[in-house]
Amino acid sequence: MELAELEIFRAVATEQSITRAARLLDRVQSNVTTRVKQLEEALGVALFQRDSKRMLLTPEGHRLLAYANQMLALAEEARQSVQGAAPSGRLRIGTMESAAANRLPMPLARFHAAWPGVEIEIRTGTTRALVDAVLDHRLDCAVVAHPGEGPARAADMDELAPGLEGTYLFTEHLQLVLPGSHPKARGPQDVALRRLAAFPKGCTYRQCAEDWLAQGTDDMRQRLAITEMPSYHAMLACVSAGTAMAILPRSLLALHRDAVDVQTVPVRAVHTYIVKRAGYATHACDAFVRELRDG
Repeated sequence: MELAELEIFRAVATEQSITRAARLLDRVQSNVTTRVKQLEEALGVALFQRDSKRMLLTPEGHRLLAYANQMLALAEEARQSVQGAAPSGRLRIGTMESAAANRLPMPLARFHAAWPGVEIEIRTGTTRALVDAVLDHRLDCAVVAHPGEGPARAADMDELAPGLEGTYLFTEHLQLVLPGSHPKARGPQDVALRRLAAFPKGCTYRQCAEDWLAQGTDDMRQRLAITEMPSYHAMLACVSAGTAMAILPRSLLALHRDAVDVQTVPVRAVHTYIVKRAGYATHACDAFVRELRDG
């Protein structure tokens, strides 16, 4: 197998389309089709289920994709390691939505100004999804929330997943956000709403809200409903409409000064780290970690 073949295979697997993969790779469509067929013939298995609209991975294709991610990531790491001490190449960064909106714009701007030759890719998601992507070699590093409640510097990365290294960045103070019309609440026992607007499962902040609310009444533990939302703007819209509550970092809520008709209740502090695979090191990733830590 050649790295170019694996790159083409991964693009088709990700895009689920020969046409979109060819556009992404800046190759002609016939070349992508030929290289995929050659790879299947060399391996003696079908890697895709083909229909009129999508290219879906077979079980064998899923297994190969995991190896392709590892081999391509290792090849990129090796390439960067022998090209001098200056950051170069591609850096794939994952981040929670809250950090992307509030904490990362300035460090990213400084990093780009210092190292314009580094190609930066950014993906957002829940802590669980980002950690999985780092371990699967689909991301190089990610800014995530740690579920532990102990001291920041002593946090165990195994609580997120084995095989991670983490660098502490900052601490967020989570607040439950309720409609302004809600009766005054001081703790979970005072919350009358039974619907939480939140990101999908795997979001550390969502889990913090569920755990905190579960300390209230039996009715809350039994009847809490979750409405999954794509953004904090959508969550705050639900709160403003009086249909749900939400949980947000205090620093992010400060950016939404238009959300005036709400009340907040402190929930807990959550530490944020940038994580990477244990032993992973490139000049670009190391420079970005320093920018976040020291900037």
